[in-house]
Amino acid sequence: MAMRALLASAALFVLAALGGLVFLGRADSQGERLSTEGVAEEAGRPQRIVSLSPSTTEILFALGAGDRVVGVSRYCRYPAKARDKAKVGGYLDPNYEAIVALRPDLVVLRGGNPQFVQSFRELGLSLLEVHHDSVEGILDSMIEIGRRCGAEQRARSLVDHLQAQMHRITEQTARLPRPRVMLVVERALGAGKIQNVYVAGSDAFMNRMILMAGAKNACEDVSVGFPVVSAEGIIRMNPEVIIDLVARDARGSLSAEKILRDWRQLPEVEAVKSGRVHLVDDDFAFIPGPRFIQFVEKLAGLFHPELKWEP
Repeated sequence: MAMRALLASAALFVLAALGGLVFLGRADSQGERLSTEGVAEEAGRPQRIVSLSPSTTEILFALGAGDRVVGVSRYCRYPAKARDKAKVGGYLDPNYEAIVALRPDLVVLRGGNPQFVQSFRELGLSLLEVHHDSVEGILDSMIEIGRRCGAEQRARSLVDHLQAQMHRITEQTARLPRPRVMLVVERALGAGKIQNVYVAGSDAFMNRMILMAGAKNACEDVSVGFPVVSAEGIIRMNPEVIIDLVARDARGSLSAEKILRDWRQLPEVEAVKSGRVHLVDDDFAFIPGPRFIQFVEKLAGLFHPELKWEP
């Protein structure tokens, strides 16, 4: 599902430590919790929500609306409580019958497929379509979802927290050398050679992650989102760091050592020569939701080990 998720849903893709993120409970006193905003939105807020992507599901839980989520896509696995929700298909194959049976008063989905939107409207379902093709899109969607679900204040607190984390990372890496990085989002695995390699181009969501973490994209001259490069092309780019992004579902029984062994075919590439090829399989690296900052922090640590990075 890795490339399908990355390309079809334009994904890609947080928080310093998970505990610091999931909160963000309100700092108001008990008497202040019932703000004008809360009173006004409480009555009309949805009580039965279906979420059709991992990113929107994570946002709903981070905003404290997880108890009102009644259905999720088959790929929604975080937080753990999301796994207990009814499954209603996937991004490319939503199960309309299962969704309708849950009697949702709100369906939240990532934008990008007008056909699905039209189908939901024909079924008379209330929709909230959000876009996660950029960092700004993720942050804006948190506000949109928060406003619709009666948690706008909490959403704004979460966005403020993420923006502060982003600023902290860019400040810490601002004066450091910026290594040339190639971020691989999909390739043939365990073949003993490098082939069919999709990388993050300058127009990809992942490019922003690279820049924010204090590096530059070795494929910055390619304007498409995920170009395919050959072994010869990689040699010409000669990246100093390679991030091999491999979803756990795509790994199968392959060990990390066997996956990374493929890169020995290119000993002349600087990243291979210096031992700076890194396998990343954390789920947050594939989900453009509130945990994207964890991915940025991980990249910053791999790009700048001299910083002794401590999230």
